[in-house]
Amino acid sequence: MERRSKKKSNKTVFLALGGVVAVAAIGGGYFAYSSWQKTQELNKAEKSAKTFLNYFSKQEFEQFPELLNEASVKKSGYDNTKVVEKYQAVFSGIQAEGIKSKDVHVIQDKEGQYTFTYKLEMTTPLGNLKDLSYKTTIKKTGENYKINWAPNLIFPEMSGQDKISIGIDAANRGEIVDRKGEGLAVNQAFDQVGIVPGKLGEGQEKTDNIKAFSEQFKVSVDEVEQKLKQDWVKPDAFVPMTISFEPVTTLPKGAASQDTIVRYYPLKEAAAQLVGYVGTITAEDIEKDPTLSSNGVIGKVGLEQAYDKELRGQDGGNISITDENGAVKSVLQKVDKKDGEKIQLTIDNNVQSQSYAIFNNRPGSAVIMDPQQGDLLAAASSPSFDPNKMANGISQADYDGYANNENLPFTARFATGYAPGSTFKTITGGIGLDAGTLKPDEEIAINGLKWQKDASWGDYFVTRVKEASPVNLRTALVNSDNIYFAEQTLRMGEDTFRKGLDKFIFGEKLDLSIPMNPAQISNEDKFKSEILLADTGYGQGQLLVTPIQQATMYTVFQNEGKLVYPKIELNKETKTKENVISSNAANTIVTDLLGSVEDETGYVHNMYNPEFSLAAKTGTAEIKDKQDTVGKENSFLLAMDRTNNKFQAMIMVEDSRKNDTATNISKPLIDYLEANIK
Repeated sequence: MERRSKKKSNKTVFLALGGVVAVAAIGGGYFAYSSWQKTQELNKAEKSAKTFLNYFSKQEFEQFPELLNEASVKKSGYDNTKVVEKYQAVFSGIQAEGIKSKDVHVIQDKEGQYTFTYKLEMTTPLGNLKDLSYKTTIKKTGENYKINWAPNLIFPEMSGQDKISIGIDAANRGEIVDRKGEGLAVNQAFDQVGIVPGKLGEGQEKTDNIKAFSEQFKVSVDEVEQKLKQDWVKPDAFVPMTISFEPVTTLPKGAASQDTIVRYYPLKEAAAQLVGYVGTITAEDIEKDPTLSSNGVIGKVGLEQAYDKELRGQDGGNISITDENGAVKSVLQKVDKKDGEKIQLTIDNNVQSQSYAIFNNRPGSAVIMDPQQGDLLAAASSPSFDPNKMANGISQADYDGYANNENLPFTARFATGYAPGSTFKTITGGIGLDAGTLKPDEEIAINGLKWQKDASWGDYFVTRVKEASPVNLRTALVNSDNIYFAEQTLRMGEDTFRKGLDKFIFGEKLDLSIPMNPAQISNEDKFKSEILLADTGYGQGQLLVTPIQQATMYTVFQNEGKLVYPKIELNKETKTKENVISSNAANTIVTDLLGSVEDETGYVHNMYNPEFSLAAKTGTAEIKDKQDTVGKENSFLLAMDRTNNKFQAMIMVEDSRKNDTATNISKPLIDYLEANIK
């Protein structure tokens, strides 16, 4: 039988669209859209998808109805109002933060219909919930592109009237304790005081009761009223206002109290800059670390911040999908609770308290160190702030008082760089002894209170406080003679001096959980000036050394020339650097420093104790704009136990002309150390 084949007929039709000629191919009984038309419609579908996810990320669920296919909403047993309420209840209930979308795809299935797929991730109190995969369709309805909605767009696997349940087993934040196990940052129960609005009364009575609460608990009336206006507040609700660290025995009308566990800092101001404090986790914190939970606290400054991951632990619990009767259908997120670790420090809380007490709000710092083990026994900074207020709700007035204090109570002065002044002469002396350019018994004639190398120095002179001649190493250390050490530094020369300094810790980042810039010799690699070389030799110039770094460098004098690095964790291994200076140089310097205490004319004779051997060196670093003017002086005291070699103290007072010298204020602390550190 003969077969006849038919050839398909293709025609090209020209259509006039608003003055533009478009070409469409017609064949096989279907109309193929132009590429341009497809792109335009796909863009509109993608815009709906993008808008939906943008609202989702901002949790602006009230905007959803304009994007949803109303028929699909009704088919699922909801209306627009119920959809919005459902989203709000679910995502506020699980305290979702940082909702983000990824792997978003909109693909055309057929004319007017698109498959819409995406993944979501977010942060909940249990941490990061991610890789939630969603799939739905977008349909063209008139000129709009609407998303087909069902409960599985809340969470995959949800359907009908399913609910979300959340159970949290909060992790205990690890405590920070001192070397004896006594608390420096602890979890402790205190009274949380608040107001039950319905019990305040009305009119003038309400006003009077709020005022009475404000006066008793130091919370401003404005702050009380703002908290009472929060959306969730109802007449019978307990509205927390503040934590009382003193026992609450009486309450004004309308007030109430309940026990709550808070982060507490027993040493208060005495260790604030060192230990730091915690604060509520913010969106910015989550942005930096998506593994954080959406509630709880995080270390904000100090060791609370440095050890936050170890201290924080991990909240446990689960987030589940349940049916409307509460039966669990599936688990979205499950985490086992892991309490935070306990961090034990080298700090001695009694030494820390004694170190802070000597300042009486003067600006300064005290670093107490075990020179043999490197243990930091204290790192105190003054003036200070109460970390309990910072962690548990500080009033605006109290915060402004700290922020506007010209002496900067938030500054950790023990980790701030200063010119070390005359205490640094000990290092210059040690380098000179090892170089052979400084001979300890050589007596040098020095006349007057000021000196310059020659006329090339112009109007610049090195000055000293006490006139004496001739001068040897011991008298130069006891009298703190700037001229002697300037001459000795020039005699050894820049290369020798820098090589000696490089054996210390200049430029090194210490392995210590206390942030600070490395110690600096000068702004550039070379002094380019004999004047700057000379000034550096007696502890000024461009030297920048923190009190902790100073204490570290001065350990060579109690360890036969070996440098011992500082540590703040008790179980950490001691790190050392051998032969920074020779044992002969170290012993020569520290023996001469006994004279600062034992000699009746010594600058530290006020601390002389015939039953205890103490070596000491005072220091003054003057900061002034030009020669022959009076500048601001920072006063330093280096004190070293020579009876047992168990402690070294590095004490500094800023602006000593105004605030007294380190030597004058430190005797109670040195007496305590001599009696208790053995």
